[in-house]
Amino acid sequence: MEHKATNTGNGSEQYFASTPSSEDVRLRLTIHTREHEFNVTTSHGVFSMHRLDLGTSVLLRQAPQAGNSGNMLDLGCGWGPISLTLAAENPDATVWALDVNERALDLTRDNAKANGLDNIRPVLTDQIPADMQFDCIWSNPPIRVGKEILHELLMTWLPRLKPQGSAYLVVQKNLGADSLIPWLAQALGEEFSVSKYASSKGYRVIEVLRKA
Repeated sequence: MEHKATNTGNGSEQYFASTPSSEDVRLRLTIHTREHEFNVTTSHGVFSMHRLDLGTSVLLRQAPQAGNSGNMLDLGCGWGPISLTLAAENPDATVWALDVNERALDLTRDNAKANGLDNIRPVLTDQIPADMQFDCIWSNPPIRVGKEILHELLMTWLPRLKPQGSAYLVVQKNLGADSLIPWLAQALGEEFSVSKYASSKGYRVIEVLRKA
């Protein structure tokens, strides 16, 4: 799924452009997630260039331990904070860092290398094997792409959870988190359960579980 570059109301390029046209100006940050410290590089044209965004921070504080091994998906990886955390906590797992933004994938690749994490695979959609299933999916999904694209994105990847697999999504309450829960439950069907897992700082963490 490729998205063309678009602009926000203030003229800045949206982070879900597949090939950002903004100048690639790198910024170095140190972030702390769970019990980990990471030295990272960010840039223009990638979501939350200047800091670890609040939604991702909420997700990383609230989501439970992922499970140590298997295939894990960071859906909409940006410059990689979720992927870095999953990879550091689960060294025997393979973390698939998925984004449409090629600059984001370059940054995630660089950040994985800089932090000594060789179990992260930054990928575009067509670089994930078609029959791959995931033990867990973590995501701060790109709500601002619009409801239709968001729903398509979620229904492309959530059904690829393994039986007994889990997904944790963070969505801002005032951007439709509470209405997304029943929609997902209906769209995914009886094989899945969908519920609010946690609330913090105006965000909901949504839990999706695939039954055995």
